Amino acid sequence: MAEGKSLPADLSDRGVTAQIAGAVLHPPGSGWAWLAVLGASGLLVAMLLVSIFWLFFKGVGVWGINIPVNWGIAISNTVWWIGIGHAGTFISAVLLVTGQHWRNSLNRFAEAMTLLAATCAAMYPVLHLGRPFYFYWVIPYPNVMHVWPQFRSPLEWDMFAFFTYLTVSLIFWYVGMIPDMAALRDTATGRRRQVVYGLMALGWRGSAAHWARWRRAYVIVAAIAVPLVVSVHSGVALLFAVGPIPGWHSTIFPPYFVLGAVFSGFAVVVMLAIVLRAVFGFRDLITDRHMDLLGQWLLATGLMTSYGYVMDAFTAWYSAEPFERGTLLDRVAGPYALSYWSAVVLNFVPLQLLWLPWLRRTMPVMFAVALAVTLGMWFERYMLVESALSRDFLPSSWGPYVPSLWEWMLFFGLVGFFLFAFTLFVRFLPAVPIAEVKEVLHEEREE
Repeated sequence: MAEGKSLPADLSDRGVTAQIAGAVLHPPGSGWAWLAVLGASGLLVAMLLVSIFWLFFKGVGVWGINIPVNWGIAISNTVWWIGIGHAGTFISAVLLVTGQHWRNSLNRFAEAMTLLAATCAAMYPVLHLGRPFYFYWVIPYPNVMHVWPQFRSPLEWDMFAFFTYLTVSLIFWYVGMIPDMAALRDTATGRRRQVVYGLMALGWRGSAAHWARWRRAYVIVAAIAVPLVVSVHSGVALLFAVGPIPGWHSTIFPPYFVLGAVFSGFAVVVMLAIVLRAVFGFRDLITDRHMDLLGQWLLATGLMTSYGYVMDAFTAWYSAEPFERGTLLDRVAGPYALSYWSAVVLNFVPLQLLWLPWLRRTMPVMFAVALAVTLGMWFERYMLVESALSRDFLPSSWGPYVPSLWEWMLFFGLVGFFLFAFTLFVRFLPAVPIAEVKEVLHEEREE
């Protein structure tokens, strides 16, 4: 493969269709590995259902939250899941609008990752309501009582942010998949599959008019999605920053949160890409060049996030405000030192390996670095939320927080839900876009 090219020169259109459609219609191996992953993640989903049932039966008192820490890992996990979803929107929309065509081998499964991560994130605020069966009260719908939601409540703006994010991401994901549904319809041999994929293709015949309208719709939805990359997570960060809590009241939070979100999202994209290459043999579609570029993005966003770490600590110390310094001391050498230093070490020490180009093309190294970043960002979110709440401006209310067993079950259950749904996605839908990869292939041949 020539330097600068993202796809092999000898890859043909028919080869692209055969690899991607074949992974759906004729999956490699006997299917036992797929069933094993589905079964293992299904057990975690069962644990999720048990934890939700117990929560509904007993109330939020089964969690470890109390005064002053009335936001536990439910909120830090919400921020973590939203962050993971950001890289999908970034790869899909921002790189499309800016003409970065190497994204075409990655955007489909990255968008699926975004949808699933946003779904996991949205579950926490609903479950945290106390009376989750009234969650629709935050929706401003016409009703006979003429009662409107409290628009000054952060919870209300969470609803708008999540709903907009999920809706635009779902539309963008589906619009991009329409030509590929037609390809599966024309390739499938079973009547049932032909009907299902034909319905999802919405009558696509591949005419010039279809391509022109599809391209226009795709770019328009991408342009709508671009502001979401910044607005959703910076909105969440502002909810923290405007709070009168030491450790949160900082103007650096919005860019700090957005960069950290893209950083953690790219880490999960790297892990999913490596697994897809290994399981489905997508090495000609997700090439070493793609992994090299992902490694560069991971390194760049990681260094930007490290700047946020330094400035957050510096402003706390330079403010000379005793409560801000107390929270910083708690993080660096107090009860939250484990989560603080875990975040620092996991996010930045393994990341330095990516300065070497040959290590960015070594899959075990890339997977290990991405896994370390994913764990490190979880520790960062936990440290930011819990350390600040446990030590506010009222010393008489200071108190520790310990997550309960049910909170951990809910968290690991949602990880299982993510894996379960993603396993179903790669089995029944094309994980890599057929039409867009062919487009890149032709463009690179003409260069």
